[in-house]
Amino acid sequence: MSLSYSKFLQRKARVYTGLGIAPADLPAQLYPWQAAIVRWALRKGRAAIFADCGLGKTFMQVAWADALNVPTLILAPLCVAEQTVGEALKLGVDVHYATDHHAALGHQIAITNYERLDKFDLSAFGAVVLDESSILKAFDGSTRTALIQGCKDVPYRLCCTATPSPNDITELANHAEFLGLMTRPEFLATWFIRIDQGQRTVTHHGWRMKRHAVTPFYQWMASWALAIRSPKDLGYDDAGFNLPSLHIHEETLRTDAPAGDALFPEMGAKGLSGRLAARRTSLADRVACVSRLTDIGSQWLLWCGLNEESGALAAAIPGAVEVKGSDSYGEKVGAVNAFVRGDIRVLVSKLKILGYGMNFQHCSRMAFVGISDSYEQYYQGIRRCWRYGQTKPVNVSIVVSEAERMVVENVRRKEAAAADLSANLLQHLAEFERKEIAGAA
Repeated sequence: MSLSYSKFLQRKARVYTGLGIAPADLPAQLYPWQAAIVRWALRKGRAAIFADCGLGKTFMQVAWADALNVPTLILAPLCVAEQTVGEALKLGVDVHYATDHHAALGHQIAITNYERLDKFDLSAFGAVVLDESSILKAFDGSTRTALIQGCKDVPYRLCCTATPSPNDITELANHAEFLGLMTRPEFLATWFIRIDQGQRTVTHHGWRMKRHAVTPFYQWMASWALAIRSPKDLGYDDAGFNLPSLHIHEETLRTDAPAGDALFPEMGAKGLSGRLAARRTSLADRVACVSRLTDIGSQWLLWCGLNEESGALAAAIPGAVEVKGSDSYGEKVGAVNAFVRGDIRVLVSKLKILGYGMNFQHCSRMAFVGISDSYEQYYQGIRRCWRYGQTKPVNVSIVVSEAERMVVENVRRKEAAAADLSANLLQHLAEFERKEIAGAA
């Protein structure tokens, strides 16, 4: 009797059973659902925690590393290491910030920045944690390869990030390959099929999931990845985990100056060169608009994409502090800490510098002074302030010229698509995840 394709896939399904340790005593400060997730990740040994901003990924990764009791290295985005050290102290766990491999010796848990990866021998650690692991797709291929190759013999591995973009299968493939579960070519060949870009269907950057692979794919993913937007996703009480309202204000400025290859501004700027030209042409008007917005006495976080924007804003707004890529690590950390303390009223920086992992829920006003086509950067920027722990409504202004309006519309389209696909991902995983969590309790 011939075997149906769906039966074939079910038999081929690779449910990851794990190679970790039995659940351990965990810090009492963890919420019950956080402790359940940590026990699940400990039992797996290699796992990904896709938890929304403010759900305590730092607590969970530190508790996971502490319970393993092996030399562990945590890799984190720029300026996040100090926050992690402080959060770990709340759990009574010592996490040591190390600038190189020698400085990590003698410490059970060390943390460093991704930019210092080449100064460490990853194979010497018993466990490696990737904090804000979705940042991997922003790195070049050599960095991703170095992480994957450097950790191939590391027994325990953990990835922590907000729910990854479900329409970017490269991000999911990177996680699976880093954890040693499936190579990228194998990932694509098993679950997806390349399609004609002209087809009208929901695709993942030119790939479509095989028709009969949906259930096996999510079952396999749920055996090593856990996605959660709220404690109630796992059947727990979500008291205290309700986000305040979010208000997006679009400030579209009229300009009569042509931008790039667009003869009329309302036609929009086409191509990268056209968009850069539009941003530079409208710079003075956008800076003046943001300067008026920030007259309100509360703190502001301003996101820029160009050095000219950052410098002009810092010069135009009294008391504004600019964090630049050329600043020393100490200068960046000092500015971040001063902003959190309230000593800086307006902080100006680029998303690639401070857009990942920072906790700025003390601030409820921000502005994008121009915007790129990257939905992920847009999402990450907003979630620095609009996250669990924020007590005020969050107001976000998007300040662009008419010629850049099409970029905003493009990001909004990506936002709607990502919301739909993320909901589908969580819906498919929910049943499998609850079974996995129950097994780890």
